[in-house]
Amino acid sequence: MNTNWTDQPHFAALDWAKDHHDVIVVDRNGAIVADFRFAHTAQGWAEFDQHMEKIGRCPIAIETSSGPAVDQLLQRDYPIYPINPLAAERYRERKSPAGNKTDRQDAWSMADALRTDGHGWMRLIAQDEATAMLRLLCRDESALIEQRTAFVNQVQAALLEYYPLALESFDDWTKPFAWAFVRAFPTPDALSKAGKRQWQKFLHTHKLWRPDTSETRLAAWAQGQQLKASPAVVNAKSLLALSLVLVLQTLQKQIDEYRQRIRAAFKAHPDHDIFGGLPGAKDKLAPRLLAEIGSRREIFPDADSLSCRAGVSPVSFQSGQIRKARIRWACDHFLRHTVHLWADQSRHTCAWAQAYYRAKRDNGHSHASALRCLGKRWLKVLWRLWHDHLVYDESIHLKSLQTHGSFVPKLLEAAG
Repeated sequence: MNTNWTDQPHFAALDWAKDHHDVIVVDRNGAIVADFRFAHTAQGWAEFDQHMEKIGRCPIAIETSSGPAVDQLLQRDYPIYPINPLAAERYRERKSPAGNKTDRQDAWSMADALRTDGHGWMRLIAQDEATAMLRLLCRDESALIEQRTAFVNQVQAALLEYYPLALESFDDWTKPFAWAFVRAFPTPDALSKAGKRQWQKFLHTHKLWRPDTSETRLAAWAQGQQLKASPAVVNAKSLLALSLVLVLQTLQKQIDEYRQRIRAAFKAHPDHDIFGGLPGAKDKLAPRLLAEIGSRREIFPDADSLSCRAGVSPVSFQSGQIRKARIRWACDHFLRHTVHLWADQSRHTCAWAQAYYRAKRDNGHSHASALRCLGKRWLKVLWRLWHDHLVYDESIHLKSLQTHGSFVPKLLEAAG
């Protein structure tokens, strides 16, 4: 809650775009005192500073919590109040029920909403440099991994048209050895002409020689592809597959570079031990958890606020005699995905986590729902560790479960 909100003399809003921004400033009575547009350039932001010089660093609303416009405002020490796009749309409809929409009107509706309702909004708190860099690295790495998945899907689609034997040879096409196979043997004919010694060399070079799978692979390659595509399809699609594989190999090098940078940034972070000691988080999920939760404890005053941000707490719906809970969609989707993966991995290292998950499944929850419930339990534990600067100790947690009368210790005892 922002105290003394009505004492603020001015309230602003910035409707951002790629190359320009619209700004509206209103006074405490709602009258517009400034209305201007400026370009997203060094000169444009200098004009912004000139316009705002007489008004001062007043609270400013914006329909995002990150990006170049937010970065510029943070550098200028403006108190920023991000607004959810859905809420911004409702405020605009309140101002114009007829459905009119302009950039100027969007800025005006947000500025007036900040004036009337901003006392209950949460101010954007900037993270320290180490956390900000780790967050950007983790999000960009995830984006590159999504790109890799898209390219892998395209490779598989191309191979399906002319080279299904290659698809059947490997289960995981996100691995570099699968791409190397396409480069070494780009067509069924190239595979047949290479011969058994080249096949064996490939398996040994890429450390794929296994007694239980190697003979099966070699037999399939010796038999060759029975259903052959036309020469036109083979020539065109083999070129596409090779092109995509080259892109994938280059992309993987950059992903590996990101992974090294993330490891170094995570290791140097003051909260490394807190997140590095979480069961199941390992070296990939732990940096992402730290990056999204951050280091500023005041952002999450309690565990419930963290659970809501991560999307593991449901939203309630009540109307008349109807009372139900449903999944929370308005949340940090990157954090929710990370918590989902972490909860799933923790089941393989923590007996209590698996027991809790199994109990939820037995009560009728789906796999995803059970993981959200487990993720909420984990976030309660993590919030306490994070807030008190402690490292996870399973024996202490099990004692806490017994002290609070949890059903989990009884399940562990029954399981032996």
